[in-house]
Amino acid sequence: MSDRSDAPTAIVRLADYRAPAWSVRHVALEFDLGIDRTEVLATLELSREADEPVRLNGEGLELLSLDVDGRRLGDGEYILANGVLEFAVASAECTVTTRVALRPAENTAFEGLYLSGSREKGFLLTQCEAEGFRHITFFPDRPDVLSKYTVTLRADKARFPVLLAGGNPDGDGDLPEGRHWARFVDPHPKPSYLFALVAGRLERISHDYTTADGRAVALHIWAEADVIDRCDYAMDSLIRSMRWDERAYGRNYDLDVFHVVATHDFNMGAMENKGLNIFNAKYLLADPDSSTDDEYRHVEAVVAHEYFHNWSGNRVTCRDWFQLSLKEGLTVYREQSFSADMNSAPLKRIEDVALLRRAQFPEDAGPLSHPVRPSQYSEINNFYTATVYEKGSELVRMLAGHLGADGFRRGMDLYFERNDGRAATIEDFLGALGDANGVDLSAYLGWYGQAGTPRLTAEGRHDPAQGRFRLTLRQRTPATAGQTTKKALPIPVRLSLFDREGRALPLRLEGEAVAGGTERTVVLDGAERSIVFEDIARPPVPSLLRGFSAPVILECDYQPDELAVLLRHDPDGFNRWEAGQQLAGLAYDDARDGRLTGAALTAWSQALADLFRDASVEDALLAELLTPPGEIELVERQAERDPDRIRASRQAMLRALAQRIGVDALRQRYDRLREATSASLDAASQARRQLKRRVLDLLALVDVEGATHLAAAQYEQAPGMTDRLAAQATLATHAPEAALASIAHFRRRYDDNALALDKWFALQAALPGDGAFARVRALENDPAFTLKNPNRVQSLIGTFARANPTGFHRADGAAYRWLADRLVAIDALNPQVAARVATAFNGWKRLEPVRREAAHAAVSELAARKDLSRDLTDILARVALG
Repeated sequence: MSDRSDAPTAIVRLADYRAPAWSVRHVALEFDLGIDRTEVLATLELSREADEPVRLNGEGLELLSLDVDGRRLGDGEYILANGVLEFAVASAECTVTTRVALRPAENTAFEGLYLSGSREKGFLLTQCEAEGFRHITFFPDRPDVLSKYTVTLRADKARFPVLLAGGNPDGDGDLPEGRHWARFVDPHPKPSYLFALVAGRLERISHDYTTADGRAVALHIWAEADVIDRCDYAMDSLIRSMRWDERAYGRNYDLDVFHVVATHDFNMGAMENKGLNIFNAKYLLADPDSSTDDEYRHVEAVVAHEYFHNWSGNRVTCRDWFQLSLKEGLTVYREQSFSADMNSAPLKRIEDVALLRRAQFPEDAGPLSHPVRPSQYSEINNFYTATVYEKGSELVRMLAGHLGADGFRRGMDLYFERNDGRAATIEDFLGALGDANGVDLSAYLGWYGQAGTPRLTAEGRHDPAQGRFRLTLRQRTPATAGQTTKKALPIPVRLSLFDREGRALPLRLEGEAVAGGTERTVVLDGAERSIVFEDIARPPVPSLLRGFSAPVILECDYQPDELAVLLRHDPDGFNRWEAGQQLAGLAYDDARDGRLTGAALTAWSQALADLFRDASVEDALLAELLTPPGEIELVERQAERDPDRIRASRQAMLRALAQRIGVDALRQRYDRLREATSASLDAASQARRQLKRRVLDLLALVDVEGATHLAAAQYEQAPGMTDRLAAQATLATHAPEAALASIAHFRRRYDDNALALDKWFALQAALPGDGAFARVRALENDPAFTLKNPNRVQSLIGTFARANPTGFHRADGAAYRWLADRLVAIDALNPQVAARVATAFNGWKRLEPVRREAAHAAVSELAARKDLSRDLTDILARVALG
């Protein structure tokens, strides 16, 4: 039968949704596992829901037999074409049994059942989201078909001593000829994308856990023997996640055992399979010597995210893939809330919004834009995007803010109660939240169906005679691909007003008798709205979108001195940072236009220099304040993208900041931070390391020789990866020749550590300048580089194409042609990875003319090929439109 890449491309439309014609009450799967050949016997108990033939999805399978109610069907009694097995059944219920063969070792796409690692030492595992189960057996592979599963695994005991599947263990034993078996039963109905198995030589760490409702649960984290000692932090994170979900949402785990498995060969970050989570090793393994502080936080967040899916995704799943954000956006919000509680809420908010602007805003502004709930798709794998995840989370945050903490909890309780064991929709979610609180939330559906980032314009007018301040809010959303007409959306705007000394003003709205505190939330639910504040004697400074209360772009005619007031005084940690980001944008404009003594650049650098000397400012917040928008975000401040000019201008403004702070002050602060160096993971130690890196980078802009000596010493003396990698980055960026020794040392030290080597490749791929392209091509020849491993591809090729604007966007277009060639090679192995790397071409129309023509030529030539996968073809077709 046809492989996925050769099957005809079909557009799937939300408007065409129809309930499944056949439901599957129970699935019994029997696997005879082998690396070269695995046979799967599947028995499905089907019930008719509509008068249609049985249609089962299956791709890349060798059909060995097909039986209906115990009778073998002959060749003329079924049709097998274009990935669908179809046959007629007269009765309302039937039992269908298929036997198929598959070849895990040949599966380089890592979708379905495949081999992770080498033939000698690797292990077998599955990945079924979104449509991987059809690569394992014939099945109505859609999320609204929920079934109970019984899974029996058989394999050679010496080669596959560990056998795991989702659900509760239900027996095991030995078989003749050195083989053994294990059975698992999942009592909870689930869709096929949540099926999982693992078989191989693995070690484990374990912990006994008792849920809040009294269930005893065995927690096991599995990994290969050489990395099992790096799983303790993940176990601690899992336990914290389970306790938090019990407290915050009243959700308890519901099986007797919970397995988590680490693999180095995985297309995604992790997968929430019911009772058997599978993780990309980069989000599970952690130790001070080879993991950074950021990576520790990512491990904690991703472990929590996958665990929280047990309810928001597994017990309540998606009716169809258009509802993907119903599980992913909601679970990201839950994960972010957990991380904020475990760490610092303001800093977590800064991190999340920075990611949104870096990843999702450009997606919304280019040819890959799509609504959080798209209206159609041709390849669902390409919709696991920042829009579905990060923007989807922001929509849930708006709803939670609208309802308040208690109201949101009531709504979530009702949502889980109504939809437990069901496949739900966005309407079900909004309906439950609204019904639990007696409000109509249907207006928020517009956020789910409309692509693009709304632009919120704020204009203030002060009337000194009346002591009034009128704030006028307006919204507009630019046209996006396929959507030229945009509707007004409900935009909640949290706000405060400050005087010029930085004091928050009491807020009394027109018509109110008394002031109601210093912060209000107003909702702009039309094109324009004006709000009048009384008793405002002098022109105030508005602090808008506090906590980033809506995922919009704020356009407010702030003067530099007004933003400096907020940067110095706003008690909202996020809006203090936000004022700094907006002021930094104006400072960038000054630097870009050659105004190194401009009002904005002066105000920004002076305010930060003052804060640098203010001992009351926390180290972590100061580090964030000292970090202006990146080169990717600054693209939005000019009509055409010239990466070299953007970088030069950004470096100029940073140099002006470093000069304003002063070499002596930077050196003294660095020395104090260095004296307190440790490998501790407590918040204060992590904050010191973060600030130390920012200080060292600023120092390198005004004293490169001194900073080079400090960085070299920091690399040698580093107690952990955070300091070591930061020092190497400073050396490689500002003193390339001096960095050669540490780069070589790092390569030798971590030769057998895959995740550390990923960082080594990524650091060098991100280094800017004319030599970047040659460096990346040379690194392709490193013995540790391979196109077969997704992490390695992303660390070198993905980092270079997405995170190195000056290196990738060469004026001669050579890097564009090189990437096109690499995409063809990657696509032949792993279409999902190729499609994700190809998104680096998003936004080529914003380049200046020479680069734009070169990028367009590379994309168009690649898009015209007929031998590419559906995944890559879909991305290229959309990107080519610009």
